[in-house]
Amino acid sequence: MFNVTTSHDLVKFTSHPTIISLASLLCLMLILLLSSIVKSNKSCKVFLVDFACYKPPSTQICTSKMFSDRARLCGKFSETSLEFMQMILEKSGLGQSTYSPEALLRIPVDPCLEDARREAEMVMFGAVDELLAKTGVEGKDIGIVIVNCSIFNVVPSLCAMIVNRYKLGEDTVSYNLSGMGCSAGLIAIGLSKQLLQVRHNTYALVVSTENMSQSSYSGDDRSKLINNCIFRVGGDAILLTNRPFDHHIVKYQLIHTVHTHTARYDLSYNCIFQEEDHKGQTGVNITKDLVIVASKTMKAHVITLGRQVLPIQEQMLYVANYIIRRFALAKVDPYVPNFKK
Repeated sequence: MFNVTTSHDLVKFTSHPTIISLASLLCLMLILLLSSIVKSNKSCKVFLVDFACYKPPSTQICTSKMFSDRARLCGKFSETSLEFMQMILEKSGLGQSTYSPEALLRIPVDPCLEDARREAEMVMFGAVDELLAKTGVEGKDIGIVIVNCSIFNVVPSLCAMIVNRYKLGEDTVSYNLSGMGCSAGLIAIGLSKQLLQVRHNTYALVVSTENMSQSSYSGDDRSKLINNCIFRVGGDAILLTNRPFDHHIVKYQLIHTVHTHTARYDLSYNCIFQEEDHKGQTGVNITKDLVIVASKTMKAHVITLGRQVLPIQEQMLYVANYIIRRFALAKVDPYVPNFKK
């Protein structure tokens, strides 16, 4: 025990080797604690390493004429529906080298669950195989897997198919997104970014696809026939990482992700809706309201993104312009911010 009664004793006490060692140890612990707090509060940088798109074999090429011929041969559509689908094909912008699922190219067309599963495996594995070959990343290095496919859900899940195929680790975090439409790809990217900011030194694999083998509509409801015309077969795989030693090989840094959810509004909720028609045929109903909903959502996106990426000068100019127009202080055109600054 130390007995400190005078200032001289205090000097001797503080200069004792044991006290100095203890103080040094406490300082080191404090530094480590502060360092860990700062590290935990600091978001990891997220990067896109590379991506790959699946390209089906040439035997699955489907021209507009092939599509129309098979639709007629299956005998499930009225002449009016066939003419409507032909019009959609001509206005859709699809070329003559798109690809169709194998099950929909057969005659007669009678797809089953196994056909849909085979399509999913061909697309996902084809894209992931190419991606891993390009990057040199092995399955054991991937800690996060996110798959999005709106209309095809199967047990085991699409995520489980990938985990099994590439023998990923038992600690792999996986998410299977469904029913979220074309925006699910971006939602998956946003989710992967959030996961990479809390799980360090790993890779995230994001696979986006759609599956039409069992999802084509065989009735005469026009709003459901659109789905038959604009969707084909395809998918992509994206590899993201937060590993600090991969910065020299990455293509892009993911800085901002914006998510605007408008399902609270009936117009948004009902614009794309899977349901049965009056004959019991299941299809995806795509209404004209989709254009209105999409434009409003994009506007909300731009406003949110603008606050994150625009310099303060551009934001001030936009606000000043809005106030002038809102209170009719002067007749001016709406100000369009310069997103290139």
